[in-house]
Amino acid sequence: MQEETARSAIDMFISAFNASDDSYVTTLLSQALTSDVIFWGPLGRSEGIGAVARFVLDIRRHPAGTGTMVRSSEVDMPDEWARYRWAFTTPDGGPRLAGTDVVHLRRGLIDQVIVFAGEIEPLAS
Repeated sequence: MQEETARSAIDMFISAFNASDDSYVTTLLSQALTSDVIFWGPLGRSEGIGAVARFVLDIRRHPAGTGTMVRSSEVDMPDEWARYRWAFTTPDGGPRLAGTDVVHLRRGLIDQVIVFAGEIEPLAS
């Protein structure tokens, strides 16, 4: 049951990237995140739904066009932490970025997000 709750919050978070209109982003994030969410993104640490909304809106305004964000793995959840892989693709085969997010959940909502963008290279043999 806990994993299903996490999956629901994660999928709602991802849906904000794919909202039909920018005006829905904050509403969708409010259904997935706590108001005091801590977001560790590519540009550092920020707090609050407003900060996450600005990040999402920046991604939605990618120079190659509005892209699509998808969860590309199952949700792996040991206790209150969860991780999943994601992929972002811009229209017409434009740039693609993939990564892994680690999230912490509190009372069914995400209160911390750590974004790892890009692939991790294997160790050289």
